[in-house]
Amino acid sequence: MEARSWGIPVSRIIAGVGGGNPLASVPGTATRPTTDRVKEALFSRLESLAVIDDARVLDLYAGSGSLGIESASRGARTVDLVEFDAKASDVCQRNADLVNQLLGGKRVSVHRSKVESFLERAGDTDMWDLVFLDPPYPLDEPALSAVLAKLGPHLDDAAVVVVERSSRSPEPEWPDALECFADKKYGETKLWFAEPA
Repeated sequence: MEARSWGIPVSRIIAGVGGGNPLASVPGTATRPTTDRVKEALFSRLESLAVIDDARVLDLYAGSGSLGIESASRGARTVDLVEFDAKASDVCQRNADLVNQLLGGKRVSVHRSKVESFLERAGDTDMWDLVFLDPPYPLDEPALSAVLAKLGPHLDDAAVVVVERSSRSPEPEWPDALECFADKKYGETKLWFAEPA
């Protein structure tokens, strides 16, 4: 069950080395944290796909960084949290420090950057096995598609990309480099799963 404090959902690390530890949340209403129920279902799916262990993980529009942090707790090799908002980036850093301490080494890195700029700066050898995108609602579909296109060259052949949107949002416009292989609705949240085409 999701922990609550003064009526505000408190996110936590669900499983792995850091399982049970609460995570700092971003103040205000600008970010929508992934609920623990959705996170549990998502990671159950990812574990069945065997993509977490030793993965290089990229969490774009990271918010509090909870998806990347969960990945690190469950055995990901490296995690990059990308968040531009100053308050959210600070929270990412606090949560990264927590899990890095629990893991006894720096596996999670925080990048305060716009997602587009981060991907444009990524070098030819910057590759990821698992990517989360939980963009803000105001980001329109063409802008999301452009980000997905920039991501394409940095995906391992067996990579999995997870896009989280409102269940009222249309399916993302996938670039040629990506192909959707599954989707799942959880109340107000919908997840799309894609892989390199």
